[in-house]
Amino acid sequence: MDQLTQRTALTLRTTPTVLKWGVLLMASLAFIVPLELMRLPAALLLGAMAAAILVAVFEGRLAVPGWPYVLAQGLIGCLVARSVGPAILATMLQQWPLFLAGVCSVLVISTSLGALLARWKVLPGTTAVWGSAPGAATVMVLMSENFGGDPRLVAFMQFLRVMLVALLASIVARLWVAPGAVRAAVEWFPAVAAGPFWETMALAVVGAIVGAKSRIPAGPLLIPLFAGIALSCTHLVTITLPPWLMAGCYLLVGWSIGLRFTREIVRYAARVFPKIAASTLALIILCGGLAWLLHVSVGTDPLTAYLATSPGGADSVAIIAASSNVDLPFVMAMQTARFLLVLLVGPTLARAVARWTGS
Repeated sequence: MDQLTQRTALTLRTTPTVLKWGVLLMASLAFIVPLELMRLPAALLLGAMAAAILVAVFEGRLAVPGWPYVLAQGLIGCLVARSVGPAILATMLQQWPLFLAGVCSVLVISTSLGALLARWKVLPGTTAVWGSAPGAATVMVLMSENFGGDPRLVAFMQFLRVMLVALLASIVARLWVAPGAVRAAVEWFPAVAAGPFWETMALAVVGAIVGAKSRIPAGPLLIPLFAGIALSCTHLVTITLPPWLMAGCYLLVGWSIGLRFTREIVRYAARVFPKIAASTLALIILCGGLAWLLHVSVGTDPLTAYLATSPGGADSVAIIAASSNVDLPFVMAMQTARFLLVLLVGPTLARAVARWTGS
């Protein structure tokens, strides 16, 4: 009996299902509360996923029901759509050559590192590409599930990078005298306008259902996302999502990912951790080199350039940028442009790398 099996001799296999859900909820709170107190971006998602992995390793054998998970994807799609406003689109259009060069450079670097991980058999081809993709972490995990990747390992790679990017970006911001670059306390139950809220719910629910029924890959996420961008930018719908609702979505997504882990996957993730960590740091360093080129060639101030080219963790970058003396529209436009490009070409790149590596 190996060491991990000895540690998990205590099992939840015969525990009643109601008690298993209770254990999962309490473990989630135990992880989430300290992460929230630390003001860590994606604390809810990370805490829920960690708790679910723990329950899965102890053979809890739970699963998130299908339709709630589909609807959670629809709401996350709306959340992303809300961040792509007319001002960001206008900034991208005004400086499109610069944005195109910047986002393509980051995408080439990340795809190359993912291809090397696949070529060296650290991870399967599509998993390596989606795990290295510099988009919104949650969206990349959901996309990978529909395009041949292993969402468990993609989540492991993406959220490792989220934490490292947030940490390093905070350090860089503070070196440029940007105190207070931490996430503000969340008001969980704000007053919301009833009309926009129910319009948003209709968009999320109908879009997610149409996406699921249409069998479009990642349809429950992508249809509300692109419909939400169109409706929001034309001011037909004001996307309104209270924090308490999104907290539930993050719990469902975190649980859904974490509960699919097994002891074997945990062993494998631990074994490849040094190589994945090295790849992540290499991506961050190379993107830092792009920031330096942006600074010397165009004159963008160093902190704006660094935050604009940071690979992923767009929510944490937004938090740091909002509390720093930087060009916020430029930073968020670069992050958004890269995310949209990954959505468009990510599946093609993943398939190409899988063919190249024979995965």
